[in-house]
Amino acid sequence: MRIIVAILLLSLAIAFPAVASVCRTRDGHQICILSLQRSAKNYWEYRADVSVDGVKGDTEVYNCRDRVKVQKDRVVPFRSDDPGEVVCSFFKRSS
Repeated sequence: MRIIVAILLLSLAIAFPAVASVCRTRDGHQICILSLQRSAKNYWEYRADVSVDGVKGDTEVYNCRDRVKVQKDRVVPFRSDDPGEVVCSFFKRSS
């Protein structure tokens, strides 16, 4: 019995890392921000890992001032159903 109590106490003492993602439903799709980093140089740019309907995409840079996302070798304007709209909606737009 003491062993069971000791195992129970030890399992409660372990601190697991917090996993938090912010999810929004937009145009019938669930868009979740898995990680988000603000640029130190350009405050209007965010590097984000985003999943759409549970499918994780590549890390992309979202430029909230110009409403574009910077992919590996090109710049793409936001569409109405783009995850960039969700990323930028969390922050006050200043242009």
